Amino acid sequence: MANPYDLIAQVPTFEVTSNDVRDGGKFDIPQVSGILGAGGQDISPHLSWRGFPAETKSFAVTVYDPTAPTGSGFWHWAVADIPASVTELPAGAGDEKGSLADGAWQLKNDASLARYIGAAPPAGSGKHNYYIAVHALDVESLGLDKDATPAFLGFNMSGHTLARAVITPWYQQ
Repeated sequence: MANPYDLIAQVPTFEVTSNDVRDGGKFDIPQVSGILGAGGQDISPHLSWRGFPAETKSFAVTVYDPTAPTGSGFWHWAVADIPASVTELPAGAGDEKGSLADGAWQLKNDASLARYIGAAPPAGSGKHNYYIAVHALDVESLGLDKDATPAFLGFNMSGHTLARAVITPWYQQ
């Protein structure tokens, strides 16, 4: 499957790396969901990024499974208004406490939880790709209401995304 972000707008890329996941690699159990019954731990992966445009004023991070059997995919995690001075999120930053930089905040995912929720594709549904994206934005804040959805975050990033870095791990049950 093609990167779903390429269907929205082609933007420059930069580098995102992780100590916990790799592009094209299988999610390990810590990044799989226990909340949704897949036997994991719902620990958001470590992420680090560099090489983004100098005019970046903030970042957003999203984790999305476009092939979840919903008709609209499944948003596992969304973080908005990450200050431009932040270039790394530690593993577990997406827990209920939301150990994020001042100003950054977690939107409710498609399980209605303001936290990271791990991979949990239905058994027998095949291999699912999870697009972990760091979006470099040209505004310090998108000014979203705390009840905004990840899809609405994506809509509001349109026109403000300077560049995007993506890692795509996979998982299947």
